[in-house]
Amino acid sequence: MTTDYRFLKACRNEPVDVTPVWLMRQAGRYLSEYRSVRSKVSFLELCKSPELCTEVSIQPIDILGVDAAIMFSDILVPIEPMGMKLDFNPAPVFEKPIRSQADVDALRVIDPEADVPYVMETIKMLRRELEGRVPLIGFSGAPFTLISYMVEGGGSKSFMKLKGMMFNQPEVYRNLMEKVTETVIRYLKAQTAAGAQALQIFDTWGGILSPGDYLNFVLPYTMRVIQAVKTPEVPIINFVGNSQGIMPLVAQAGGDVIGVDWRIDMAEARRQVGKEKAVQGNLDPIALLANPAEIDKRVKEIIVAAGDTGHIFNLGHGIVPETPPDHVKALVDSVHKHGVSHRVK
Repeated sequence: MTTDYRFLKACRNEPVDVTPVWLMRQAGRYLSEYRSVRSKVSFLELCKSPELCTEVSIQPIDILGVDAAIMFSDILVPIEPMGMKLDFNPAPVFEKPIRSQADVDALRVIDPEADVPYVMETIKMLRRELEGRVPLIGFSGAPFTLISYMVEGGGSKSFMKLKGMMFNQPEVYRNLMEKVTETVIRYLKAQTAAGAQALQIFDTWGGILSPGDYLNFVLPYTMRVIQAVKTPEVPIINFVGNSQGIMPLVAQAGGDVIGVDWRIDMAEARRQVGKEKAVQGNLDPIALLANPAEIDKRVKEIIVAAGDTGHIFNLGHGIVPETPPDHVKALVDSVHKHGVSHRVK
C-alpha cells in the first residue's frame, strides 16, 4: 500500500498528479451522518470517544473523496487537564478564566498519554482504518489562540481581557504562554508518536494583533513549538486566521506549509511566503453557499494563482453548518478536475 500520498508530497513542495484537497471542519454539522452520531452524545463525550471520533473522521473520506483526514477533536481538549473546567453550551466556556499569576500557578503542564489518552487512541485507530487510503492530520491550537479562550473565558469580539493582560500584566501573560507552549509541544509530539502523518497548528486569532504585537507576543512561542516538534517525516501546517497583514511573520514562525485565509489573493500570499514553502487555502467558506458553477470558477482561479507545485486546496476557515453537502462534494470534484494541470510530466 502506498504511503507516498499526494497530500504529503504537496506539503513537501513536490510535484503531484492532482492538487490535493481537504477542508477544515470537514467532519461536522453540515453532514447528516455526523449529526446522527452527535445526537447520541455531548460534544465533549464525542471528543473523548476514540470509536466515535474515528467514525466521524472517516465520514468525509467516504462521502467527499478528500485527500487527507484530520482527527476529530477540539483545540481546547488539552487545556481541560491543565486545570480548567471546560463546557460547550454550545460554544466553549471556561468556568474560571485566567486573570492573575495565582491562576497561572494553579495550572499544570499535561502528560498527553496520561491526560488525554483518548486522543492518542483515536490517532492509532484512524491509522489502522485509513492505511493505504489517505494520510492523517493531527492538530493543536497555537499557544496564543488557546490562551485567548483561557483568559477571555470563551469567545470574544474585542479580546479586551487578553490584550489587557498583554499590555498591563506582561509577566503574567508570558508565564501563561510558557506553560501553554510546553503543553502544546508535548501534545503534538505525542500525536506524532501515535501515528499522525502531518500536524496543523491553528492560530485562529493570531491576526487580531498589530504586526508589532504579533512579533513580540506571539511569534517567539509559535516558533518554539514548530522547532520543537518538527521532523523530516511529519510536515507542519501553520495556519493563522486574518493574517494578510502579517504573512511574512507567519512564514518566519516556521512550518512546511503556510495556511492562507480568503482575505488575501493566493498569488500575493505565495509571493510573501516565498517559493520554498507550500501554501494551503484559500476559498471563503461562505462561497460554498454559491451554486456549483460559481464554486468551480473560484476553485480554478485559486489553483491557477497558487502555481504549479506546493499547493493544498482548502477553505480559509472551517465549513459552516449551513453548507449543502452536495456543494462540498462539487468543490472537491472541481479541485481534482482543475488540479490535473499539476500532473507529473
